[in-house]
Amino acid sequence: MALGAAVIEKHFTLNRNDGGVDSAFSLEPAEFAALTAETERAWRSLGSVTYGPTKAEQSSLKFRRSIYVSENIRAGEKLTSANIRIVRPGFGLEPKYFDDVLGMTVKHDVEKGTPLSFDLLK
Repeated sequence: MALGAAVIEKHFTLNRNDGGVDSAFSLEPAEFAALTAETERAWRSLGSVTYGPTKAEQSSLKFRRSIYVSENIRAGEKLTSANIRIVRPGFGLEPKYFDDVLGMTVKHDVEKGTPLSFDLLK
């Protein structure tokens, strides 16, 4: 399970002492119940993939860095590394967009200290 198995094939017998071709390696009811429980535990321990901040991280998002306007920009001017910066708090665009927004123009005048967002850009 820990390596990704989705199915386990296992022989089952009510009593190993009854004999049979595969009784030596078959599981009795209590052993099968233990296999089931431990398999379920292993499956749950793998967890699940989640993307984005967790509920516990929501309140700390403001402490992340983001893109802010560092100089007054007039409508139609392009964004440059001189007029935007990556700083705290995290109310603007994520830093991963820094290179993407360089060279884009603003729709209207934007004051220094404004968190950058895509709706400010053309």
